[in-house]
Amino acid sequence: MCLGIPGRIVEVTDREGGLATGDVSGVRRSVSIALVDEPAAPVEEGAWVLVHVGFALAKIDEDQAQETLALLRRGAELQRELDEMREGTMT
Repeated sequence: MCLGIPGRIVEVTDREGGLATGDVSGVRRSVSIALVDEPAAPVEEGAWVLVHVGFALAKIDEDQAQETLALLRRGAELQRELDEMREGTMT
């Protein structure tokens, strides 16, 4: 199973090489946009994409990105609660 994390493109650094800098949950990293950058619909700064192991797999809109990020945050909260319950430290 793969998990694509929403990332916002901060800068297209090498259009010909299909590279951009993306912000993925506050971490800036190099992202290949080669799979989603099309002449008729180029990836631009501010665009949201789903990133998996450094590759943008799909373009998404901001609402989809925010909804997915909220679900991921909630999943992390639930995992912490479960871990606390297992350790017997839940207050």
